[in-house]
Amino acid sequence: MSKGPAGAGTVLDGPVDGFGLHEGLVLAEPGRSVWAFPFADRAPSLLFSYRTSDIDAEFRRPPIESIRAAYGPEPTGPLLEGLLTRYEQAPDALFDSVQQVKMPLWHRGRVVLIGESAWCVTLYAGMGASSGMAGGELLGTMLQRHPADLPAALRAWEARMRPFIHLQQESALPGRRIFTPHDRKEHLLRAGMMRLMRMPGVGKAMGRRMFNNKDMRAKNLDVAAL
Repeated sequence: MSKGPAGAGTVLDGPVDGFGLHEGLVLAEPGRSVWAFPFADRAPSLLFSYRTSDIDAEFRRPPIESIRAAYGPEPTGPLLEGLLTRYEQAPDALFDSVQQVKMPLWHRGRVVLIGESAWCVTLYAGMGASSGMAGGELLGTMLQRHPADLPAALRAWEARMRPFIHLQQESALPGRRIFTPHDRKEHLLRAGMMRLMRMPGVGKAMGRRMFNNKDMRAKNLDVAAL
């Protein structure tokens, strides 16, 4: 029996009830949260993120039953109930555990793993698609630099790519604390940070500090140019 986070998501067909089309929301408490991510040109996407003591058990029943159990046993209010219903009725939806992939090698012979199959950083790092594209571009670059030596190209690719991926995977832990606080202590710390971010002047200063820290700088690295 393994414990850890699970997630469920879909793209809404319209705004969250009571909100504008381009407005989002966050409902968070220890062990579970709901996010609606707003966009400028379409309806929000919806994410349920919660911790469970038995990941395997989450897949022995329909996803909506696992999600409702995770957000119970208290009766749901109209806002949460509406989001649960819309997830259940969505034509396309995701339901999965949230786990990183850490492999000792990404290639064997002429077979290469790339993207999530090689180094899943999880949604908490927010770099899944970006790292997959960066890995593909870097692979092409190394093949060009070593046109007559495939093993050398693949070794150089891994040597250049692994430090970048390691930084992204490390950033998933603080990201998880923001998405789904594990306990009351993490929840209070998260709530305090959110309140500070809303204070005039303080929020801008914290934002600049956050975007200039090691994790955020790592997200903007050009791995092919390192």
